Amino acid sequence: MREGTRLGVAKAARSPPCTLPFLGRRFFKEASFSIFVFVLSFLKRCLFTCAVTAFISVAAFAGVDSSIGCPDGTVISSIQYEGLEHTKNRVVERELLNKAGEPFSAEKFDLEKRRLQDLDLFTDVSVDCNGGNLKYTFVEIFRWIPAPASKTTERDGLMLGVALANLNILGEDIRAEVQYRTSTKHFLDNNEYAFYASSPYLFALPLGWNFEFSHTDSYDDIRDYHDDSWLLDLDLDYKFMPHMSILATVVGRRLERAAFLPEFGAGFAFDYRDSKIDTRKGIYYEYMLTHVGGTDAYIVACEGGCESMGSENYWELLNDARAYYTVSRFVTGATALVRYRPGDVKFYDYYSHGGVNSYRGRYGDSKRLGVHEALLNLEERFILLDRQPASIAGVNFFYGLQLVAGLDGSLIWNSGRPGWDNYEAAVYGGIHLVVPAVDRLRFEVGYSPDRGEPKFFFGMIEKVSTSRWRGR
Repeated sequence: MREGTRLGVAKAARSPPCTLPFLGRRFFKEASFSIFVFVLSFLKRCLFTCAVTAFISVAAFAGVDSSIGCPDGTVISSIQYEGLEHTKNRVVERELLNKAGEPFSAEKFDLEKRRLQDLDLFTDVSVDCNGGNLKYTFVEIFRWIPAPASKTTERDGLMLGVALANLNILGEDIRAEVQYRTSTKHFLDNNEYAFYASSPYLFALPLGWNFEFSHTDSYDDIRDYHDDSWLLDLDLDYKFMPHMSILATVVGRRLERAAFLPEFGAGFAFDYRDSKIDTRKGIYYEYMLTHVGGTDAYIVACEGGCESMGSENYWELLNDARAYYTVSRFVTGATALVRYRPGDVKFYDYYSHGGVNSYRGRYGDSKRLGVHEALLNLEERFILLDRQPASIAGVNFFYGLQLVAGLDGSLIWNSGRPGWDNYEAAVYGGIHLVVPAVDRLRFEVGYSPDRGEPKFFFGMIEKVSTSRWRGR
């Protein structure tokens, strides 16, 4: 099942040599990880010094959680909820670890709070107790979002439009959104229409589901074809154990001048993260095996006849690994996404590396396309301002601020074993604004010796999520 915020944001020639006089291109690639470890260590010391001097008042209270108003060891006689105006009690209860009849644990509440914030339904969660009566107080986030809709893709760049979303239908943590977007590069020519719905539960079952129905009508400058397609997608995530899930996906895609392209996939995931959104600690691993295509029902619709783009028939083997660890305000993350696709893959489904959602050392173009891919990332975040609740004119929301620096590795190839000629590396830095619904707004600058100049990027949602479905 696709990772992310559950708010829908839709699915080679070689470069010039390194310009550094004393480093060859191959040496940079081989040394990039070692260099960046040194850079991270240096940044930690610099940022820590700045944090102590410029934010000493915040650092002084970094270990105090004012949302806990109950001493450890207090025996819980009853549990009450306050502030659940639009959310049913059972949505909250399935995330709680403190139970009636047991002693209260502040450590458990810390985990509860992360899990409840992960629902993206509350701006703040606090707890207090009067004797043995434990009371959870919630501040609900705004439910309806009639607002501008936007996203960034490597193909269309910045897309803008309108959307209407409900984040908590029937109080069951079901969210749905309808939207229209057009590219700012080809205004009103490259368009997308979409409907999304998702929930981590199906009634009382721990069966997460994500449904997408979308229509795309735009010209793909990178792969050089007109994408006139319809997509119907259902992803399922059945959590049969606290940290283990069985995954399934069923997709139907109708692409003009090509065959009808069905997809069927199954897999599993191990999830030991403290939270899916803004993860601070834990590991995640996913394996998916998906079959795409295999039909000969060509769909050709153009004036005067046209040449078919052909049918596909291939398997996709996906490995997605992530690890996070936090020390004080520093969050270190390492991720690897590998997708290997044996079989007949057509040009319109080639992976592209270059852009805010894949590789931040270059902009997306037709020079870096391939059948198989590996995206590697090492990132350091400094929590400049942790998540803060706020309210304007009765609209509840939250915000946070993070400084980031990292290393991107890009490996893309068509057949056989990949070599160093298929690999590029880049360093990047920037600032992230943590907000509701889309997780974060990312303002980043990347640099690669293969390109020799900085690249500027704006993105939304965690890159580790957008890299999974960046093609649309």
